[in-house]
Formats: sequence, C-alpha cells, structure tokens
Amino acid sequence: MISTLTGNVRSISTDRVIIEVGGVGLSVLVNSQTSLSLTLGTQTTLYTSLVVREDSLTLFGFLMEETRKLFELVQTVSGIGPKVALSIMGALSAEDLARAISQEDTSIIERVPGIGKKGAQRMILELKGKIAELSTGQSYQGHQPPWREQLTSALVSLGFTPKESDSAITTVVNQLREDSADPAAMDLSELLKLALASGKNARG
Repeated sequence: MISTLTGNVRSISTDRVIIEVGGVGLSVLVNSQTSLSLTLGTQTTLYTSLVVREDSLTLFGFLMEETRKLFELVQTVSGIGPKVALSIMGALSAEDLARAISQEDTSIIERVPGIGKKGAQRMILELKGKIAELSTGQSYQGHQPPWREQLTSALVSLGFTPKESDSAITTVVNQLREDSADPAAMDLSELLKLALASGKNARG
C-alpha cells in the first residue's frame, strides 16, 4: 500500500497532479482544493490511498492524513466509490460532514455532486457513530482558516494538546460570535490571550 508520496510537483490540473518521486512521475487524483494548495516545482507530501481494480491502479492524494482516513471511511457506505468519496472531501469539511450525520441533516450532504437524497440518508444510517469523533477532534478540522492554524500552533507550543487547543479556540469563537465579533479580524495576540484564559478555566 502506498500511503504517502514526497516529491516535486511537476504538473497540476483541477483533478490530478503529477508528483516526481525518485525520477518517476506519479499521477495522483485530487480534489480542486488540494490542487489549488499546491505550487508547481515545489516539494510536497501527499497522504495517499491506492485503489486497486482489475484494469487499473489509481492513487488518490490529500494534504492531511485525517482527510485520507475519512476518504477511506466514506467508501464503506454502500454505493459510494472513490470518485464520489473524493467529491465529498472537496465539497464538505470533516466537521461539516460529522455535523450533518450527527444531526441527520441530509440537505448538507446533498450538496455533494453525485449524492442524492437517498444516498445522503444511506450515509447517515451507515456512518452514524463511526464519524462522531470527527466533530470534536482537532486533527479532523480539515481546511482551517490561517488565523486558526496559527492560534493552534501557538497553543501547542505553549504545552496544550491539539484537543485542548481546539476546545479552547472553539469556546473563544462561540463567545466572539455571541458578541458579533469576527475572529479573523482580530490580532493573533488578542485571540491567544482569550484562548489561554479559556484553556486555563477548562483545566481548572
């Protein structure tokens, strides 16, 4: 099983990239979010899933290991193959998907191309319970805004675990929303101060 690729980006298109590893160019299917995050000529690491068929070997690549795991998990649902699973990863963050499943909200899942109402209902039925932890785990946040990534990094460097960091940040975000404040418009130092206070209270 090919689980990761580290090499130079030789070609980028909307749905695939070519990564040169040891002089060999490997074609990897990706979603548009992943392709937009890569830069031609730079070195990158992709977390990959190899799908084996009688007539093909296809690599699917992701920027985060957790996204790759979620990609493999949704394929356990009846009727969902790798290409639809890739569409799901591009259309919904792990948090959005976990929330939709826990709240049994088919309308969110129906946004994904190739997933109708019956498909959304089947996903909820078959994944409920399996995906519950995605709504709270920091590692499953998917594509986070830059300020949140920077704040998480700062908290972890100060001794917080990723889960504690995420909990503290979520508390701060909820408080700011109640006050109609936008965290993206605030200084990182101010957000860090609020998150530290929140984390300290949670730790007791």
